[in-house]
Amino acid sequence: MITVTRAATAVTLSLALALPLAAASGASAAPGATASSGQPAAPAPSPAPVAAPMTLPRPTGEYGVGSSVFHLVDHSRKDPWNPAAKSRELMLTLHYPAARSGGPGPVAPYATTAETALLVKGMGMERAVPAEVLSATRTNSRPDARPAGGSHPLIVLSPGFGGSRYTLTALAEDLASRGYVVASVDHAYESYGISVPGGRTLTCLACTAVGEGGVSGSVVTATRAGDVSFVLDRLTGRHSFWRYASMIDQRRIGMAGHSIGGASAASTMAGDSRVRAGVNMDGAFWDELPRGLGGRPFMMLGTGDHRPGGPDGTWDRTWPRLDGWKRWITVAGSEHYTFTDAPLMQAHFGLPQPPLPEARALDITRTYVAAFFDQHLRGIARPVLDGPTAGNPEVSFEDPKA
Repeated sequence: MITVTRAATAVTLSLALALPLAAASGASAAPGATASSGQPAAPAPSPAPVAAPMTLPRPTGEYGVGSSVFHLVDHSRKDPWNPAAKSRELMLTLHYPAARSGGPGPVAPYATTAETALLVKGMGMERAVPAEVLSATRTNSRPDARPAGGSHPLIVLSPGFGGSRYTLTALAEDLASRGYVVASVDHAYESYGISVPGGRTLTCLACTAVGEGGVSGSVVTATRAGDVSFVLDRLTGRHSFWRYASMIDQRRIGMAGHSIGGASAASTMAGDSRVRAGVNMDGAFWDELPRGLGGRPFMMLGTGDHRPGGPDGTWDRTWPRLDGWKRWITVAGSEHYTFTDAPLMQAHFGLPQPPLPEARALDITRTYVAAFFDQHLRGIARPVLDGPTAGNPEVSFEDPKA
């Protein structure tokens, strides 16, 4: 597993990007490599050819899912990664409860081929994962579908460093089906590739800027905190860009993210009181929280490497500073990308997989993230958050004082 830590070098950061492809390719020794026994290692297996695109598992909630895509520009801020840019650009996908579910008709696209081509090229996986097949992944949401009635909480999702918002689609669709509006954000120049209007594609300038001797990861979290606050201003303000913005309950806003996106959830909450609850999915913390989060709830959901006393000491240091309801949960058999769409991709494209099967990875992520927001944004008690359960034997509740 590759984990981004505060002491990470630029090389480590460039490897710990959006998908499990690097981890998967590293799971088997390359041809001609020498194993620790001194004997030549077996050649890496070649994934079986895949002709059909992947289909994301169906959401588990009662609602259908609609989705809309927006391009936002913050003219008040310069981009920290591109000196030539006069403003900060963001791409945003909104998933939301729709009035009708399923049925015939077009579904929303997963990603552009330009985005997935840069991803698989950057990870050296062009032969194993055809970009056009990955981009054609079938989703479960209908473009610009008529929304369901009522008022719904809002959850912001932020991807890992180098990742794109589409890598969290299975979680976003599920949360929307459970009655949440979900705003998945792509942060400019922090992904292998982000397609923006005008036929442009923004590449990962930050990937070569951040690391030992370079820019601190705290610049990423601070920048993303500013991005999220800007999204909330534009989405929930008087003149929202979204015609269905009235369905958002502005008193119930949460944020979750993967890797540095999860660390950004804490950084965002520290500076924006509108975000009432947060989840960090396996991300090292880059910012100290000397004043806590004002008693607001926060959950850390990660791999076994994030147990107390593990390789990433930032969880140990942050835990006592969380001054509200909190949980520290680890998942046996997981790896860094377990909490994204990555396990589904690994299984579909025949890539090496971690011990935790992809169906369990998705179910655990959906279950615990949704339970957290149900309890803290809707006031619905979820006993699964109280401690270990027989139905989820992989899940451990950590107690740093034990």
